[in-house]
Amino acid sequence: MSPRPRWFQPAEIDPEAAVRLFCLPHAGGGASTFHGWAEYLPADVAMQAVQLPGRQDRLSEPPFTRPEPLVDALYEALMDELDDRPYALFGHSLGALLAYRLAVAIDRYGGPPPVLVGAAGWTPRGFLVPPKDKIDAPQQELVDWLISLGSLPPEIYTDERMLAITMPPTRADLTVCAYLVDDGARVPCPLVTYTGRADTLMSEGAVSSWLGRGTSYLGNREFPGGHFFVDDCGLAIALDLVSHLRHYLAPAR
Repeated sequence: MSPRPRWFQPAEIDPEAAVRLFCLPHAGGGASTFHGWAEYLPADVAMQAVQLPGRQDRLSEPPFTRPEPLVDALYEALMDELDDRPYALFGHSLGALLAYRLAVAIDRYGGPPPVLVGAAGWTPRGFLVPPKDKIDAPQQELVDWLISLGSLPPEIYTDERMLAITMPPTRADLTVCAYLVDDGARVPCPLVTYTGRADTLMSEGAVSSWLGRGTSYLGNREFPGGHFFVDDCGLAIALDLVSHLRHYLAPAR
C-alpha cells in the first residue's frame, strides 16, 4: 500500500492552538515557500503549508493541470484534515486562486467554512493569465517570459538544477491558471487581499474585482515590490491576518 499523500506540512500541529491557518503556495512552489512563517505567528495560531502533487516530497506524483480536479482534491484533503477548530485560508498567486476556489467549493459541497480567506498577488479579474502558447513553449522561452514579468524567483532561474525540478510543476500550475473560468462566485466568509506596488501581473484597478466576492471585503494592503513581495513582507502579512482572525474569533470566545 502506497503512503497517504501529505497535503499539509507539518503533519502534526499543537492540539492546544485555537485556530488553524492553511497556506497555499505560488505556481511551481511547495510547502517550503512558507518556511519561517510559523515564527511570525502567535502560539495559538497553528499554520500548515499545503504541499501540492508534483514537487518536493511529492515529486513522484503527477501535478494537476486543470483547476476543477485540483480544487476537488484539495477539498477532500481539507475535509479529512479539519477538526472542530476554526480555520483560515491564505494563498499567494496560484495559491490565492486556490484558496478562493477552495472556499467556493466548501460553500457548494458542504463543510465547515473558513472564518477568513486571505489572497496575495492574484485577483479574479485583471490578473495576467498565461497564454497557452507560452505555457507550451520550450523551457528557455518560458523561463525568459516569466523572468520578464518578475514572476520567477531569482533563486530558481539562476540554478539549472532548480529549474529542472521546478519547471514541470510550474507549467502544470500555469495551465491550471489558464483554464480557470471566472464565474463571479462568492465565498462564505470575509476576504482580505495583499498586493505588490510594482506587480506587473496585476492591471490597474484589478483589486476591485474582489468586491462582492465574500460576506465582506476587508480591503487591500499594498506593499513595496513586485509579484514576489510576499517574500519580503511575510511578517507584516502574517500579523495582519492574525489581527483579522482575532476580530472574527473574539465573539466566539
